[in-house]
Amino acid sequence: QVRVMESGGGLVQFGGSLRLSCAASGGRCILKRMGWYRQAPGKERELVAEITSVTSGGGDHANYADSVKGRFTISRDAAKNTVYLQMNSLNPDETAVYYCNVQCYLDPRDEVVYDYWGQGTQVTVSS
Repeated sequence: QVRVMESGGGLVQFGGSLRLSCAASGGRCILKRMGWYRQAPGKERELVAEITSVTSGGGDHANYADSVKGRFTISRDAAKNTVYLQMNSLNPDETAVYYCNVQCYLDPRDEVVYDYWGQGTQVTVSS
């Protein structure tokens, strides 16, 4: 029901930056978690960063792969069902298709979570 669309990928030189965007639309979605994954040819899809709402303590909780800590920043606008990934100091080994994952509640009281994936956006980092 929910459509997930990534944008912002492209070609960037070694050490450059890109900002990826992901918007969820078209269906009912009360956001639980949004995340960015990447997959290079012949490799498994790996988690890059994720962000989850923390209702009891306030604010959002972000988690990053060790390899991107300090260089990447994930953020979201829950009202727009949109998540962003700011990527700085990019390395050629980070060339991959980057996928957005969205996890939604239909009713948070039911604790039933639905999982949606975008089709990916290509990020190529030249050496």
